[in-house]
Amino acid sequence: MDWTELSIITTSEAVEAVSNILMENGASGVSIEDAKDFEKLKPGRYGDHGEIVDPKNLAHIAQGAIVSAYYPNKQHIDQQADNIAQKVRNLSKFGLNPGPAEVNVTPVVNQDWQTAWEKYYHPVSISRFITIVPSWEDYQPKSEFEQIVRLDPGMAFGTGTHPTTRLSLQALEIVMQGGESILDVGTGSGVLSIAAKLMGAGEISAFDVDDIAVRSAEKNIQLNPAAKNIHVSANDLLKGIHQQVDIVVANILAEIIIPLVPQAWDNLKPDGYFLTSGIIKDKFDVVRSAMVDQGFQIVETLKMKDWYGIIAQKPKDEE
Repeated sequence: MDWTELSIITTSEAVEAVSNILMENGASGVSIEDAKDFEKLKPGRYGDHGEIVDPKNLAHIAQGAIVSAYYPNKQHIDQQADNIAQKVRNLSKFGLNPGPAEVNVTPVVNQDWQTAWEKYYHPVSISRFITIVPSWEDYQPKSEFEQIVRLDPGMAFGTGTHPTTRLSLQALEIVMQGGESILDVGTGSGVLSIAAKLMGAGEISAFDVDDIAVRSAEKNIQLNPAAKNIHVSANDLLKGIHQQVDIVVANILAEIIIPLVPQAWDNLKPDGYFLTSGIIKDKFDVVRSAMVDQGFQIVETLKMKDWYGIIAQKPKDEE
């Protein structure tokens, strides 16, 4: 099958929002080239034949990001390009800088795009103990404390290095002591569920509204034997879910967190934690207020670049 690539030139801060727009418009997968992913890379075996190369010598964009989506030709995505570009520009209304929001449409051959992104994806330490490593890299832990999450982004591409993911992992490291039951809402690649297992979590159920993400998460779980027994399924947030767990974690956009608040409350044990990320500055007060109005206590606020995360707790004694 031949495909069409629709790429958008944007900013690093808008990557996740732009990716969401493309998936909502029927993309079969997205790939991300983000200049910030190269900032902390150290020399490694990035050459075509495994030779050590300095990341600064790799071909990559100098600033901003390019988010590319892939559509079967039968979808005639070129006819939707103007509408998609407008949605990206409208991100400014939500406090995100969409950058140039320049859209380019290019025909590609199936086998080309499936491997094109590999040259942009390398091991990255994203928290104190967690390093994300692509499945094809031969990487060994640098210390006995370093935990390796192996990911194959595939069609649901995502490096797991975005600030919102880092904030979510930091929150998990802060509250987890071991053995916790967890609901992971909007799991995407499954990185948070896998990392939580490596941190000692007990039972984990992961949900995503997108079937492609569900398949991607299942595949990544299989790459991490220590993270087995994570249950992944398609679901709209926590609708129809009735469990009592220790932690609900959600790395999703603020607009989606708000309707999740009462669902998280209903599924948390007293003293349970609600960990959220994906919150831009302009939406922080709205999300925080929704949590407080529900009855949550705000334990800690996390910030990285233009993104916020919140650690909230359900009081032990409900009124």
